[in-house]
Amino acid sequence: MFLSSSGKVYILDKVEGNAHQINGHSLYASVWDIASRTATPIDVQTNAFCAAGMHLPNASFALFGGNAAVGPGGNNSDLGSTAEFDPIYQDYDGRRAIRIFNPCQGDANSACSHYDAANGTQMAKARWYPAAEPLANGTVVLIGGFTGGGYINRNTPNTDPTYEGGAAEPTYEFFPPSSQPPQIMNFMVKTSGLNSYALTYLMPSGKMFVQANYSTILWDYNANVETPLPDMPGQIVRVYPASGANAMLPLTPANNYTPTIIFCGGQYMQDDWWGNYSYPAVDTWNVPASQACHRITPEPTDGSAPAYVQDDNLPIPRTMGQFIALPDGTLLVVNGGSNGTAGYAQRTGTTTTFGAMPFGESLATGPVGQPAIYNPNAPAGSRWSTAGLSSSNIPRMYHSSALLLPDGSVMVAGSNPNIDVNLTTTYPTTYTAEYFYPPYFSAPTRPSPENMPQTLSYGGDLFDITIPPSSYSGNSNDAASNTTVWLIRQGFTTHAMNMGQRILQLNNTFTVRDNGTIILHTAQLPPVPSLFQPGPAFLFVTINGIPSNGTYVLVGNGQIGTQPTAPASVLPPSVRSGNGSGSKNGPSKSSATLAHVGDISTLPLLLTVSVTISLSMTCWA
Repeated sequence: MFLSSSGKVYILDKVEGNAHQINGHSLYASVWDIASRTATPIDVQTNAFCAAGMHLPNASFALFGGNAAVGPGGNNSDLGSTAEFDPIYQDYDGRRAIRIFNPCQGDANSACSHYDAANGTQMAKARWYPAAEPLANGTVVLIGGFTGGGYINRNTPNTDPTYEGGAAEPTYEFFPPSSQPPQIMNFMVKTSGLNSYALTYLMPSGKMFVQANYSTILWDYNANVETPLPDMPGQIVRVYPASGANAMLPLTPANNYTPTIIFCGGQYMQDDWWGNYSYPAVDTWNVPASQACHRITPEPTDGSAPAYVQDDNLPIPRTMGQFIALPDGTLLVVNGGSNGTAGYAQRTGTTTTFGAMPFGESLATGPVGQPAIYNPNAPAGSRWSTAGLSSSNIPRMYHSSALLLPDGSVMVAGSNPNIDVNLTTTYPTTYTAEYFYPPYFSAPTRPSPENMPQTLSYGGDLFDITIPPSSYSGNSNDAASNTTVWLIRQGFTTHAMNMGQRILQLNNTFTVRDNGTIILHTAQLPPVPSLFQPGPAFLFVTINGIPSNGTYVLVGNGQIGTQPTAPASVLPPSVRSGNGSGSKNGPSKSSATLAHVGDISTLPLLLTVSVTISLSMTCWA
């Protein structure tokens, strides 16, 4: 899933036997209109099953790779079916495909096109479960992946960790393509088996933090030079299929915009327990997920060496948990299970028949419906909270996703640990979406900023945002002193991760007028494009922990290439008022909030969307 510039959610499914049809075959993609809660089908040609996705500088999104063509049962063994095309599901091989989506106000019509062709633009290599990370110039680097389906990316015995007999793809390449052919990345060889959807974060230096298996590096992708960093403590695996929650913590003036990465949950198993392409060697559902959290600052500015630091444990052990950056500077974690791993199979090395599998094809159990909120600035020992957060009763297991919406709610969807559509198993194909409403929805007033920009630059002249007194209550000086401006990129969400997700606080000062109006003198982004790569984002103004609705903005010049930079914005000193105050008294409910919630006094909660979305939003392994 990804959120378009027009505030609509694009949803791409794996190829499977969905009941809804388009052009004579099952429907594999839709555009979800948040306001009307309606889905518009769109026809895709190639199998986007377990693709990677990333924004581009012009606000388009690109999807990279996927699986071979498949038919019923997730295979291509039926008469007339090949890895290139299946005549029943009518899908084409997606392993090298590049799909471009150009959202605009009309979205799913001819003026707002998407590009997906069986023999069109392609990557140099077939990639299933690749990593994708944008660079400072808007180019996307694509790393690793399988060449076809499987549980983990290795054979048993593992005698060919580089290529696995042709089943693994250890190289990296760029989009748009460079003149350099794909090169082997040694890290993908070292982490053989447990490196699907490697976890990547571009650093201020321009190097890339990469984590897979239990190893970590800083990578100079220009020279293909790897600098080892410490191993993950306890050899806990956070990449698929262990699938630990991970995110970059908010970049703020207070931390000098120094990136810190957090990892929570995931799974530890003995190396041989992970098995191979076919299935795990053990009954994974009997293995508790990790409860541990760790932070690392890959490029410390104090001269210290990078090191993993133990953080507060999750409230509940969790695999397939997902972090969502919220516009109050906290992180929400949702979805997942307390035992096992992502993936599905019809047997394990221990349970050798499908009929004996206790949870159908699922390799996990113990659905965790309890959301939790992490405050990175709270004292150690008190960073997690579940107080007042209602649980969901819908299992969100393998292939679940979550996405921050412009009003600050979170769309939660998916779950399908099955090879094809299955509506009767323990953890069925799930078409119902939910909205999670964080605690700030219980506030009587939401900020309504004016003069929000449409574009942001790297350094340059400041801009002013106006906060009318009707937008808040209480003392104006206190409100202004407790106002933050957050820039959030939601990213491309799949498999309990948000590729490209970042949150950055823009620096600001203020002038408070006697009538209660607050003028926020707001800086542009720091003049370091690698901190927050060019492309689409949403801008929120948050007063006393209560965010406004997000405003769509485009960061950078909208083009792939070196981004223009200017000196950092110079802000005037803050000016306080003698007697200003907000004029808003009593509840303030926007029509969007009413449409989602009804009685605001019941918040926070998870509300089941009454309209079933015509996609399960899944990829498999």
